Amino acid sequence: MDLSDIARKLGLSEHKLLVRKAAELRRLCDVQFDSSIISVGEVCKAVICLEIAATRFGEVIFDRQKAVKLSGMSEKAYNRSFNSLQNGLKIKTKLDIRELGIQFGCVRLIPFVKKSLSLYKDRFLVSLPSSRQASADFTRPVFTAVAFYLCAKKHKLKIDKVRLIEVCGTSESEFSCVSTSMKDLCHDVFGISSEKKDPKEVKGNRAFKLQASKENGESWL
Repeated sequence: MDLSDIARKLGLSEHKLLVRKAAELRRLCDVQFDSSIISVGEVCKAVICLEIAATRFGEVIFDRQKAVKLSGMSEKAYNRSFNSLQNGLKIKTKLDIRELGIQFGCVRLIPFVKKSLSLYKDRFLVSLPSSRQASADFTRPVFTAVAFYLCAKKHKLKIDKVRLIEVCGTSESEFSCVSTSMKDLCHDVFGISSEKKDPKEVKGNRAFKLQASKENGESWL
């Protein structure tokens, strides 16, 4: 199936730059590695390249459910293939709060997640020495995913945690560590702890940074 045909079925044919970017990514896949080794067929590869391209264009809404169906794979297999292909292309996941809200049917959570994530960033920076504050990096998708999950729990909405972890391309252990850090620093937002904690005294961050270092071979900040 031609890439333009797949784009049309996903309602993306009007976004010419996006389709061009997807075509470029697919060519890159063919040059850099054999996608069949990671069990990604041609149609699935085209769909995934379109999704990756869509994430580069923040205003484009990508219908992942339709994409999974079009790929001919189960959602779990699609997520696994998506992460493998993205890693193979050395592209970092860019997780959009709005897309998560649409994908998991929790659009009303969007403003709460944005506010909570912003508050967490502020409090985390306060907990760091001034010399390290400028180098703090919150661009990794796990932060957005965890904030989304904790907000959902706060509002008593059921979210498939396993699916969320797969979507953001992280591990269970990293997700858990960030979750602990967020609950420690933002207990008042997520309603987890009844005891107030001073951000400067929270030690959970050390464990999280140590875990991230072990998994990624480098510090996350």
